[in-house]
Amino acid sequence: MKVEFDEDVCIGMYQCVAEWSEFEKDTSKGKAVLNDSEEVEDGIFVREVPEGSELDAKFAARTCPVDAIKIYDDDGEQLIP
Repeated sequence: MKVEFDEDVCIGMYQCVAEWSEFEKDTSKGKAVLNDSEEVEDGIFVREVPEGSELDAKFAARTCPVDAIKIYDDDGEQLIP
């Protein structure tokens, strides 16, 4: 499972930070940060979801009010949103 985070879409509500410890607040930018991620395009960050963290990652994606977080299964199918 992979998580994709679009920093440009993020509006800094930080609900994802409360749901999954892999997101942190960057108050200087007013955005969340996805830890241990790789920037694959300008402002798009991707990483694998560690085993056992799938539910937390899904909750983080579901709580994002602007859908800046997407979850993909191992076959590349988008699960959330």
